[in-house]
Amino acid sequence: MTKLKHTFKTDILFKLLFVKHPELLKRLVAQLLGVQFGSIKQFEIRNPEMPPEMIGNKFCRLDIHMAVDGQQTNLEVQVEDEGDYPERALFHWARTYSNALPAGGKYFELPRTIIISILDFLLFDEWTEFHSEFQCLEITHHKPLTDKQTYHFFELSKLPENIERNDLLLLWLALFKANTEEELKEIEALEVPELSEAINAYHSVTASSEFRELERLRAKARHDEAQALYNAERKGKAAGETEKAFAIAKRLAKMGLPIDKIITATGLSLEELEGLNDADG
Repeated sequence: MTKLKHTFKTDILFKLLFVKHPELLKRLVAQLLGVQFGSIKQFEIRNPEMPPEMIGNKFCRLDIHMAVDGQQTNLEVQVEDEGDYPERALFHWARTYSNALPAGGKYFELPRTIIISILDFLLFDEWTEFHSEFQCLEITHHKPLTDKQTYHFFELSKLPENIERNDLLLLWLALFKANTEEELKEIEALEVPELSEAINAYHSVTASSEFRELERLRAKARHDEAQALYNAERKGKAAGETEKAFAIAKRLAKMGLPIDKIITATGLSLEELEGLNDADG
């Protein structure tokens, strides 16, 4: 098996590919929402930008925010379980939903807001279904409080082994799950037009100079972050050692040990010890 260097789960690739190929994104979203592609009359990507400074931000979310027939729809791929994912989804729904209300606007004007998460980890071990849909319901009668709050979670680890050629939803999700060239080729061999088009777009984007530059910026940001963390830890360790040396120096001074012996014992300089004396008054 030949491992893919980049997969459809790679956040930069995910966003760049579907922003550059909105028709593919529209087809994907139709499957994820369970609607007919031809029934979607309005489709607009609201956050196509991907500035370099955002790529370098460790907290950035390379999600895709869309307007789909008047509904706010947010699509994100999450590879690692960083904990509290349901709460995170709720937070992003609340922020997206509340930001849609203009100053002086009426609450009934707020659009339906849908959060779609494609997850490469197990989120709900209570059931085996790969797709879970949540809304706000009354717990006894199961009556929806509102239709304006919806979450879709797709767990890639729960996909079946065998997928039929005509099951477009599962084929799209298998594309995201694929980690090897052989898996991509198996999907391509099915000759499903939109999946073949998506794979061609994948090869085109990963070969582009724009993608390579964004990947370079991301790698540099991660290197800089690691270096900054290392320096902070090193300085913290040095500061801790110095503080410990000062504590020892104080005890030795109280014992009446000569200054030259204290310097030898602690490694502190005469200037540092004089500063200690000044601080002690």
